[in-house]
Amino acid sequence: MQLEKLFQMQKALDTHIEEKHQLQNEDLFDRKVLALLVEIGELANETRCFKFWSVKPSSAKEVILEEFVDGVHFILSLGIECGFDQKPVVLEARDSALNATEQFLSVYEWITIFQKSRSLEDYKRIVESYFQLASLLGFKNEEIEQAYFDKNEVNYQRQQNNY
Repeated sequence: MQLEKLFQMQKALDTHIEEKHQLQNEDLFDRKVLALLVEIGELANETRCFKFWSVKPSSAKEVILEEFVDGVHFILSLGIECGFDQKPVVLEARDSALNATEQFLSVYEWITIFQKSRSLEDYKRIVESYFQLASLLGFKNEEIEQAYFDKNEVNYQRQQNNY
């Protein structure tokens, strides 16, 4: 995954949003953490991986992918908040031994740890854990990147339309 390009695109979007809403002097870190947690919950809801009581199938792959990249936006944005876009973020590609429900919980756990530490190591664990989830959901890096590009454009359009 080429995080440098995604960081650049996210930084431009974040700057645009902060200027439009006059948030340049606001500390948005905790709001972005909460937004990320909500987005991951929305993703879990679309996968239905935890809904043992229901026989309804998961949403279409495209819907799940769009929800996934919403999380990518906030993960990148949190990295930017901490200045990690200025450093090479080297990720270790690992397969997960967890099922989807366990992997979601792992992502939540790393976000909570990172919220307190704001360390690069804990940030890397969020990214790695989130992309392990992507693998479990059947997504490849190329389709995640393309979906990110597409959603980034939608997010700009939403700002133009006072979303």
